[in-house]
Amino acid sequence: MKLPDHTDWLQDAKVQKLCAALGVEGGKVYFVGGCVRDALLGLPGSDVDLSTNILPQDVTRLAKKAGLKVIPTGIDHGTVTVVVGGTGFEVTTFRRDVATDGRRAVVAFSADMKEDACRRDFTLNALYATSDGVLIDPLSGLQDCLDRRIRFIEDAGMRIQEDYLRILRFFRFHAWYADPNAGFDPAVLNAIARNIDGLKTLSAERIGMEMLKLLSAPSPCSAIAAMRQVGCLRIVLPGSDDLLLGPLVHLETTVDGTYDALLRLAALGGERIAERLRLSKVDARRLEWLKDAGYGGVPLPELAYRYGYENARGAALLRAALAQQAISTSSLTPLEAAASQKFPLSAKDLMPIYQGKALGVKLATLEQRWIDSDFRLTRKDLLAQD
Repeated sequence: MKLPDHTDWLQDAKVQKLCAALGVEGGKVYFVGGCVRDALLGLPGSDVDLSTNILPQDVTRLAKKAGLKVIPTGIDHGTVTVVVGGTGFEVTTFRRDVATDGRRAVVAFSADMKEDACRRDFTLNALYATSDGVLIDPLSGLQDCLDRRIRFIEDAGMRIQEDYLRILRFFRFHAWYADPNAGFDPAVLNAIARNIDGLKTLSAERIGMEMLKLLSAPSPCSAIAAMRQVGCLRIVLPGSDDLLLGPLVHLETTVDGTYDALLRLAALGGERIAERLRLSKVDARRLEWLKDAGYGGVPLPELAYRYGYENARGAALLRAALAQQAISTSSLTPLEAAASQKFPLSAKDLMPIYQGKALGVKLATLEQRWIDSDFRLTRKDLLAQD
């Protein structure tokens, strides 16, 4: 079987140049993982990752011989980045696990593709393709991919114990790729339930990255519900509740199909979210703002004017989900108008009568009156109130 001819990265001259450079001495180079999976599913391309039976030092030597720049991004683990025409491609030597502790693995290089495939997580991620698009399926993952079935490679419990982050990856992949009508494999959920304490050993950064990716899926509701049922949610987000998530996702889909992971996180709630997920300062501030505005009472047009349309949209959706009310695209139009408003006065209009602190207070008072008038008061109206 071959990948579709229109697969963009197969036609990429940069990738083909790299494959040719590494194959001059008989070495083999393969596309692997997400880019192959997404090509089969007709989804927009993931990052192009390459695997090879060539040792890292030989990848480096052959690439430099072809005049390409090499960056040893993870050479101890078999990965180098080769830059072709300004684009970097990760090339990783086949590996096998020597030892694992639930967070990281000690690996040895291998010349066997099947050994490399066996150290991956799910069968649909253990698919390879040659530089001319011929598919190689060492672990019979092709049908799982086409059926949108998320299946651990061999024993689910063993794969999880190799890296406990795979619990969250399972739910994330379910949200993004699984057949929504297929449900969850009870045996896999049982394996996850037996190993959930392993989540406590993971760094906040790794958990946070997975949760944000999961919550960015078009519909993460069933995955989050399954996490709650097996006990994962209470570990990664103590105090959270997915009761509002379904209504919020429905409203997002109804309004404009824009999915906001932080807004969904605000709907889930929980204790010390920013700390537990190690959110960036920007994301942490926005999350707190969404929670305050979504559960608060400041009029939505005022929020749009002061904080922008996107933030006001989030507050509107969260409030509608809380109130179990419908919302439409047209109901958000006033927020777009409010976000574009410009206050018709400036400090100069009130000087020299007002100075210093009094000037700031007066200006803020008039601005609030203008907002409360639904932005109808003119400059003349406002000055008349002075």
